[in-house]
Amino acid sequence: MSAMMETSPHKHVAVLAFPFGSHPLSLLTLARKLANVAPGVHFSFLNTQKSNHSLFSTAKPDMMISPNIKAYDVADGVPEGHVLSSNPIEAVELFIKASPENFKRGLEVTVSETGKKISCLISDAFLTFAVELAEDLHVPWIPVWAPLPGSLSAHLYKDHIREHFVNKSGAELEVQGATLEFIPGLSQMRVSDLPKEVLSENVEGSLFARMLNQVGLVLPRATAVVLNSYEELNPPLLNRDLKSKFRKVLNVGFYTASLPSQSGLDLTGCMAWLDEQKERSVAYISFGTVATPPHNELIALAEALEVSGIPFLWSLKDNIKDLLPKEFVERIGIQGKIVAWTPQTQVLAHASIAVFVTQCGSNSVAESIANGVPLICRPFFADHHMTGRMVEEVWEIGVKVEDGILTNSGLLNSLELILGHEKGKAMRDKAEALKHTVQVAASPNGTAAKDFSHLVELLSMS
Repeated sequence: MSAMMETSPHKHVAVLAFPFGSHPLSLLTLARKLANVAPGVHFSFLNTQKSNHSLFSTAKPDMMISPNIKAYDVADGVPEGHVLSSNPIEAVELFIKASPENFKRGLEVTVSETGKKISCLISDAFLTFAVELAEDLHVPWIPVWAPLPGSLSAHLYKDHIREHFVNKSGAELEVQGATLEFIPGLSQMRVSDLPKEVLSENVEGSLFARMLNQVGLVLPRATAVVLNSYEELNPPLLNRDLKSKFRKVLNVGFYTASLPSQSGLDLTGCMAWLDEQKERSVAYISFGTVATPPHNELIALAEALEVSGIPFLWSLKDNIKDLLPKEFVERIGIQGKIVAWTPQTQVLAHASIAVFVTQCGSNSVAESIANGVPLICRPFFADHHMTGRMVEEVWEIGVKVEDGILTNSGLLNSLELILGHEKGKAMRDKAEALKHTVQVAASPNGTAAKDFSHLVELLSMS
């Protein structure tokens, strides 16, 4: 993947981000990899000002950007002076309402500034309107699916799913334990694992839900669909089915797991703390950038960690840390370290990490697999539940918390299972085996490296 590709110096690829959760980081990381091997291509990264500031902030010195990538801000749709509510969906809805006009204006600015016409459009696959933008520009459209591939299949089969599990009035039938055996490669998934947008055509009038409803209709028009996975990790039936649905499917590997940090800085001291711990002894806890457990679950998690005596590193925003009992923070002493941010790919690669307690976001799970770390999953929303099912029943490299919520006893049982039980040893062995599978697929002659090279060729030919 590191070999330089010969590209025309006149190529100008526009990259359109969905500025929420881990999506923009995934897309920027992929763009960085492409820019590194295609120095003759100019990449314009279009994203909201708030998201761009977060991605390119000096607080993340490892996000060094190639000279052939430039960020451009597009309007986020939030009216001037408007104060957003605590509901994160409000910002998403306002952004979608402002699209695609905000991106059209952004594209005009990039062309004017670079003097180069757009030669290819890469977008987050959630931005289904991008197909029209690309067709209007007469350029290839390459959507990038950020979650794991199983959730894409669920969107493709949404009509079949609704026929089975939603009645004519739109109400879900009482079949939560039913499996998706009629969808190739998803036989182990449950109806209860599905994102709500798949089951309901119009989730409370949501513009976001309407946009996702277009996924199965517009992605077949794409030049290629890029997946955040390795072909070897997907069920074979799923691979075959996706290839039959699209012109080209490219499993280019995990977007955020394989690009090493370019910074040796340890801003929070967490890496130095890990250096002091024994090998495979530390529980790492992080629930991503959006999800936060309810207060009662935070307390239960803190109590379980203290009782377990296991060394732990907890990535927790300062305002959430304030919700923990002060006596807990004082009592843990050297047993644990709580920081507002961690360089997660570096943390998971550290020899001291034994288990990852996570919300089951696709990037978190990918980074865990890439480093052979077993997981304890507390899913919240979107694709979390489907990914958790993959972790527990398909790959068998971890467990979901009992009844889907964090409890003192439940977490203690999960920690004991993974760190001390014979079944846990089997999970750890399978996690190491998956790590090896990923390493082979990412090697120069591996499937992911070949798909990545094909993607670079598509950019060069456009």
